[in-house]
Formats: sequence, C-alpha cells, structure tokens
Amino acid sequence: MNRFLAHTGAKYPIIQAPMGWIARSQLASAVCNAGGVGIIETSSGETDNCKAEIEKMPSLTDAPFGVNLPILFLKDDAMLRYICESGVKFVTTSAGSPKKFLAPLQEAGIVVYHAVPTVEAALKCADAGVDGLVVEGGEGGGFKNPEEVSTMVLLQAIAEQVDLPLVAAGGICDGRGMAAAFALGAEAVQMGTRFVSCAESPVHNNFKQSIIDAPTDGTVMLNKSSSPCVRALKTDRSKQLYADGEMPMTTLATVKDLYFGGDMEASVGLAGQSAGLIHEVKPVEDIINETVSEFHRICERMGAMNQGF
Repeated sequence: MNRFLAHTGAKYPIIQAPMGWIARSQLASAVCNAGGVGIIETSSGETDNCKAEIEKMPSLTDAPFGVNLPILFLKDDAMLRYICESGVKFVTTSAGSPKKFLAPLQEAGIVVYHAVPTVEAALKCADAGVDGLVVEGGEGGGFKNPEEVSTMVLLQAIAEQVDLPLVAAGGICDGRGMAAAFALGAEAVQMGTRFVSCAESPVHNNFKQSIIDAPTDGTVMLNKSSSPCVRALKTDRSKQLYADGEMPMTTLATVKDLYFGGDMEASVGLAGQSAGLIHEVKPVEDIINETVSEFHRICERMGAMNQGF
C-alpha cells in the first residue's frame, strides 16, 4: 500500500512544488485535475492573495490539494489559523521546525509532511510526529542547504532510519527519476522545475524557454557561505553573483520582474538541475501521464531483468 496516496487521496504520487508566486490556483488546479497533488504557496508573504488562491481551488478542481507553510517566512500565525479552519486536508511545512505547527494542524485533521535537507532534520521531525517527509536533495531549485547532498544519497540515508512515507524532491522531472526515487525508498515525488516550465505555469515564456535551453550544468548555487542559499539558472547576473561570492537579499525583491515580466537579468530564476532534462513546454496532463507511464514501463523492465539472476 502506498501511504502517500492513502494520506492525500490523490490518484498519482506526484506533488507540485510550492514555488513562491508561481504555485497558485492556475497551476495547482491543473496538477490536481491531472491526478497529482497541487500545492498553493504562502512563501510570497502575500497573505490575502494566497487565501484567495486557496478559496478558488474548489471551483477549479474536485481533487484534493495542499498548502505549503514555510515557517520562518510567516510573520505571524494568521495563515496557520486560516488553514486550520479552511478545510484543507494536506499541508507541507518547511523552513524551520514544525513542532509548534504540528499540534494545531493535526488537531484540525490535517496530514503534515515536513521538508528536510538532512538526516538530522528528518530524525527530529519524525520524533516530533510529522506524518511524512519531503526529502530535498541538493539538485533542486530554490532555497537549499549549502551543504548539498544529492537526492540519491539523502533519500537512502533517511529511509534507513525513518519509517515514514518519503517524497523525493530534487532532480526529478519524469518517470525515470520517479522510478529511481521509488527504488531508493520514496512513495512519491515532488517536481518543481518541470511544472514551472509547463503550459499552465503562469511565468513568462522567457523563463520557460531559459529552462528548456539550460544544459545539465545550467544552474548555480548562490550564497553557499551566507543566507539564503539558492540554486538558480545561470545568467549573466547569477554568474556575476557567484563570482562575487554573495547574493544580497535585495536580489530577490525584483524576482517578479523575471518571473512575470520576462527580464532574465532582473533577478535570479530559481530552478533545479533537472532543467537540463527538460526539452519542451508541455501541458500538465501530458507531463503527469507520461511520467506515470514511463514509471510503470521501467518497473516492468526491472522486474523482467530480475528474473535473469
């Protein structure tokens, strides 16, 4: 039995990552309608706008969806209290300890998965009582642990010590990555960069095309010696910031000019290494259907190979 599917009620064990400003009802509902779990972000800090996006979801999909609560980014407990009363049944938490959020969320009947970048964090969250973990490897885009460990290694290390449903995140954009993650102990996968570059994504076509055009070494980790550490697409600006050794926080203040205005030098475009595996813009339904079909083909092939020894 797949515990993630039991927890969420989704058709497929695929989550859309909670990208700030991007993961709103347009994208999340498309993911839900295709059988995955769409997630509404709250990391943008636009509390009223995020609430409005959550309230739109039931009119756009009959399928279950979730909300992300980035603990360190929330100014107060207003969003927590809202979610507890909203009827949402699945929440991912991130960026901080989930301890103070767990009790009110679980008392409201909400399943809580926390995003972790290390084995130590996974053990603490398991002890705290989370229902599952999103295991974030260093290949992923956005805010990262500067001590980067690949999804392939981190997933195995956590699976050795924690008996909870694990969602593999970082470097996954298709059925091959999904099959590899499941072989290593995952029961679901989270995809961010693949959905940023899908047809239903609200970002500017310049951002989508930059992901399509990126090679496998087309991203860079910025601020590895300070905060926030992020993985972003290589552009003239991000390469200069890397050379400088520091990315000022003000860099992200203009990220919407990049995301929605299409100016790829206005800020840094957060994206993961899977950009090098993405070759065209596709509708969400095609992405999910192709991912699941490829996953099953690979599992069948591996099963047949197993008969030979």
